[in-house]
Amino acid sequence: MAEETGEYVLVISDGSQLKSTWGYTGPGQAVYPNGEIFEGQYLDGKKSGNGTYTYSNGDKYIGAYVNDLKEGIGRMTYNEKGEYYGYFKKGKRDGEGVFKYTNGDIYSGQWKDGKKEGKGTYIVKESGVKMVGFWADGKMMKGKWIFPNGSFYEGQFDHNQPKGNGTWKFANGNLVSGEYVQTILPSEDEEKLDITLSWASRR
Repeated sequence: MAEETGEYVLVISDGSQLKSTWGYTGPGQAVYPNGEIFEGQYLDGKKSGNGTYTYSNGDKYIGAYVNDLKEGIGRMTYNEKGEYYGYFKKGKRDGEGVFKYTNGDIYSGQWKDGKKEGKGTYIVKESGVKMVGFWADGKMMKGKWIFPNGSFYEGQFDHNQPKGNGTWKFANGNLVSGEYVQTILPSEDEEKLDITLSWASRR
């Protein structure tokens, strides 16, 4: 998603064309050699204010800019991944926001530097399971694993799965404390680890 590479054409409000945004203030549409298009406000030659950026890969951003970077509230549609609506900072998802994935999953909560960070809730559409808790570097570290029947597990997490000490509270009111141990199996996909869980309850 490289922006503004090579020469490009800027069409301003009176219909005239410029070869650069240098020093320009006002509305305009820039068309880049790679087919990407920005339409919106400029201030002293930089994107500032509301605008729409259409990327060559099908991604699209509609929202606020400051100093050529996404800043403030915006909506980013990622081709084949989903859609994010919320706050941006220095071009990245940062602050409160909601990401709706193409498979129907939803994350609602806090972000930092483009990753889930802070309080948040992830809902898995297929199973109805909710992950509610504290996130860091895009993964849940502590919180609850809530199932549709009302049962939930509360404790520590790693790789978005339980690890270490925690407690199950079942829908019938029973409580069971114990420990989860993760075993990570060899996998060619570094982003999708093959993890098995083993549970040992404490008496």
